[in-house]
Amino acid sequence: MNINDTLQLLETEKSRRLMSVLYGENDADKNVVRYQQLVKGFLQKFGDKDILLFSSPGRTEISGNHTDHNHGKVLAGSINLDCVGVAAVNGTSKVNIVSETYNQSFTIDLDDLSPSDKKAGTIDLVKGLLKGFVEKGYEIGGFDAYITSNVISAAGVSSSASFEMLLCSMINEFFNRGKMDTVAYAHIGKYSENVYWDKASGLLDQMACAVGGMITIDFKNPSAPVVEKIDFDFGAHGHSLIIVNTGKGHADLSEDYSSVPVEMKKVAQFFGKEVCADITEEQVIDNLAKVREFAGDRSVLRALHFFEENKRVDEEVAALKEDRFEDFLAQVTASGNSSWKWLQNCFTNHDYQEQGITVALALTELFLARKKAGACRVHGGGFAGVIMAFLPNDMVDEYIAYIDKALGEGSAYPMSIRPYGAVCVNHIMD
Repeated sequence: MNINDTLQLLETEKSRRLMSVLYGENDADKNVVRYQQLVKGFLQKFGDKDILLFSSPGRTEISGNHTDHNHGKVLAGSINLDCVGVAAVNGTSKVNIVSETYNQSFTIDLDDLSPSDKKAGTIDLVKGLLKGFVEKGYEIGGFDAYITSNVISAAGVSSSASFEMLLCSMINEFFNRGKMDTVAYAHIGKYSENVYWDKASGLLDQMACAVGGMITIDFKNPSAPVVEKIDFDFGAHGHSLIIVNTGKGHADLSEDYSSVPVEMKKVAQFFGKEVCADITEEQVIDNLAKVREFAGDRSVLRALHFFEENKRVDEEVAALKEDRFEDFLAQVTASGNSSWKWLQNCFTNHDYQEQGITVALALTELFLARKKAGACRVHGGGFAGVIMAFLPNDMVDEYIAYIDKALGEGSAYPMSIRPYGAVCVNHIMD
């Protein structure tokens, strides 16, 4: 579809209906304009071509904090913040990408997909994705993409995975006839981060961004994770999901993140296994003295968190399916407490005086205690970034004003779960 036809499509009622589904009724018109501006940006940069529109959401991790890399369970959802792209095949061996959000423009030659010496940054990430397609037997080719994102960067809502899954959806559509599934997307994103960033990430972020909706995932067999969609509407239960940005990103904390899977796996190694999913909590406790000596105390605590967090995911999923919302909230609180005390990912030991996560949690716990309602916990990878809170709708405005006063204007973001993951927008608009 050429530029003019695409702009006309965005003016239609079916376009606005889709925008309401993706972003909420209040933000539908704003996002129509957002897409129109993106198309015009593509035209100015690359000229009039047959284009397609793509969208990939950020994600919220509701429970299962740092379990996926040890083949555990998670409860997660795609959110109404996303990475949006306009793209077209260019018939060359070059991938040209413009990121409007980060004022970045670069070209990658498909004949040179080796990482840089620093193994960091967007170019290495994209090279890793392209190499991942090749390594896993898929096709790649040259294309032009003009991209924008409102997923909060370096803050635990998976701006990187959102971007990765956006590009995966483009490459799948353009060069693989749309035959790939979201599990393949996730493994390619994980490959890129593991090999081209040296970051020991699992599959959670990519799966939650790619699949869409609220999902539970069991990573016991990571090559074929079991994904189940959970049909639950927080709005129908009078509650909202709030994400609070505590003011510092986590882009420079890869060492802290990588320490979590490494330490959990160290406990598994004591028993001759690779990951904690292959051992039991009882084994660890029965051999505690020897495990502590072999792996260290923090490693043991992090492994215990893994076992208990897996149980909590099952309990939360059951509570949602059985409409026991207060039980669900209680488990969210328990998950947060375990992350804070056992997993210990609410601040970095490299700078213990900087504790934006724990300050935000403390303020939120004080608020919730006064109201006798709601729940909160660290969100995502932790160490810095964001927290999440579930609040009754009639308390949201008061909470946002309270947090914004303490942490700065615009710190709190009301979110909703959107039903679509990484998609070609043209296909779901028809």
